[in-house]
This record gives sequence, C-alpha cells and structure tokens, in this order.
Amino acid sequence: MTMMASVGGVSVQVMGLDELGVRRLARDARDRQVRSDALPEHLDYRDDGCDLFPSCLSCPLPRCRYDVPGGVRAMLNQERDHQIRVLREDVGLSVDDIADRFQVSRRTVFRALSVPSRRSDRAAS
Repeated sequence: MTMMASVGGVSVQVMGLDELGVRRLARDARDRQVRSDALPEHLDYRDDGCDLFPSCLSCPLPRCRYDVPGGVRAMLNQERDHQIRVLREDVGLSVDDIADRFQVSRRTVFRALSVPSRRSDRAAS
C-alpha cells in the first residue's frame, strides 16, 4: 500500500514497511533536484589536450596551463626567475652575464632578483 505524504515541504511516497518493519520513503521523481555541479552522464569526454600537449593525462606540466593565472608564460617565467636567482646568489654571475645568457634585459634580471628566494626566506626564519 502506498500513500502520499509531505516531509519538509517535499512530497514523498510512503512505500510501506521493509523486512525490519521500517517505513521506506521514495521521493517523487518530479521533486528531485539535480546538483548544480553535476556532470551529465553517458557522454564522451575527450582528452583533447591543448596547443602544448596532445593529451591532458600525459601532460608533464605540474599544473594545467589554464589553471595558472597568466597561463604557460607565467609558469615559464617563474622557472626562469628561479634560475636567475640561483645564478646570481650561488654562482655569482653579474647582471649583464645573466641578461646575456637568458636573452633578456637588465631590468628583467633585476625584477627577477627582487622576488625573495625560498632559501633566503628559510634563512630568515
């Protein structure tokens, strides 16, 4: 025997008692709400990659280029700036030598050196 009832403003169908004597409720299909972040089911999600790599699943980048503010250019500049700091602090190259090596301006080298390195942050702690 099934009956209609209202629980918390949602109409439900009382399905009867199960083997333990507990009443089972089944939501009416019309009242179900789909999660806003749920993906559609039974669709083919292709791994098309991007212009750098043909597949996202085999991409060697540590983070997706679309998830990083500034994209792949920012990721490459971050690594270049780290190498500039290492050459200046550890190797002791001059600013002109570093600029020639990376084919950037002196101002770019100074800009990279103005960002504190992780090692100097640890030494200050």
